[in-house]
Amino acid sequence: MSDSNKPDLPPTRLSVNPRSEHFDVEVLKRGVGIRFKGRQRTDIEEYSIDEGWVRVQAGKTVDRKGNPLTLKLTGPVEAWFEDLGEDAPVARAD
Repeated sequence: MSDSNKPDLPPTRLSVNPRSEHFDVEVLKRGVGIRFKGRQRTDIEEYSIDEGWVRVQAGKTVDRKGNPLTLKLTGPVEAWFEDLGEDAPVARAD
């Protein structure tokens, strides 16, 4: 499959934390929509499509370094670029 035929999909793992190795500012600028367990979510801190989990902030609690504490929730994860509109291709585990 050539690059021109490849669907425009977000990475299989992404984090909003700049200290994470999975942080990518260019991807985040485009906007990534996340559906977890069939429900669209806007509070995701990090996700992994292949491993089937998301991390969400646990209230306003922070650790001793000032980072938000997160909870790891498991289940089916889907992601898409929001700048592609309603019919954007969706990345999901197969």
